[in-house]
Amino acid sequence: MRYLCLFYIEEKAVHALPRNQFDALVEEHFAYDDELRDSGHLVMSAPLEPTQTAITIRVRNGKLSTTDGPFAETKEQLGGFGVIEARDLNDALRMASRFPPARFGSVEVRPIAALARP
Repeated sequence: MRYLCLFYIEEKAVHALPRNQFDALVEEHFAYDDELRDSGHLVMSAPLEPTQTAITIRVRNGKLSTTDGPFAETKEQLGGFGVIEARDLNDALRMASRFPPARFGSVEVRPIAALARP
């Protein structure tokens, strides 16, 4: 089964890290991605640009409105995601717990639903 792992981080705290610590964190994440890919468990993983680049859209009564930035004001922001292939939820949680954001932010793990056309 596939699971979506949403990586939440405090952007300001991560970007305030000394360059060598930031680079080491990125390299650790790349290495874990490689490990999961080599074992056939990583479908894809990608970072997101900072929240100030986001635009939230809504359509109400046929009218489009846009808001700069993320909709929710939170301490942690969505910083990236991964899609993994796991036997079950426990297997997915075990894998997700090794993503670096689990140590300095959080990782939300959600099963990807298989929708069938009616």
